[in-house]
Amino acid sequence: MKQLFTLVAFFFCTGLLAATGSADDIVGIWLSSNGQGKIQIYKEGDQYFGKLYWMKEPNGPKGNPKLDVNNPDPSLRNKPLLGSVILKHFKYDDGEWSGGRIYDPQNGKEYKSYIKLKDAQTLSLRGYIGISLLGRTEVWKRAG
Repeated sequence: MKQLFTLVAFFFCTGLLAATGSADDIVGIWLSSNGQGKIQIYKEGDQYFGKLYWMKEPNGPKGNPKLDVNNPDPSLRNKPLLGSVILKHFKYDDGEWSGGRIYDPQNGKEYKSYIKLKDAQTLSLRGYIGISLLGRTEVWKRAG
C-alpha cells in the first residue's frame, strides 16, 4: 500500500511539473478572440511583448493602412496599426505572465494585464483597471 501511495504521489508531482511548462510557451502567433487580428508574442530579455502581426482588414476605405486614430498621444495617431506593439513588459512567474500592459486600439486605452495558458493552443488574457475583478478576459487561439 505504501508503495502504491508513493507511486501515485510521484506521477502526480511529475504531472504537475510537466503541466507548468516553460516561460517561452506563449511565444508565437495568436489569433485574437474576434478573429480580426493575429498577434506575434516574442521575448526581449526576460520580458514578453506582442505586436499586431496581421489584420483581417489592414486598410481603410481608400486603401490606406488603418491608423491608430484612437491613440491618446496625438503624435501617434498617424501610425499604422499593423506592427503596433499591443502587449508590453510581461514577466513570467509561476505559470503566469504578469506585470504587463495591454493596449486596445479600438478605444486607445491601455490596461494592466496578465496572461495564462489554458493549454498549448489556448491563451487567456485579462485586462483590467485597478483590480482584476474590474476587467475583461479574452481567449486567443494559437495560429500556426
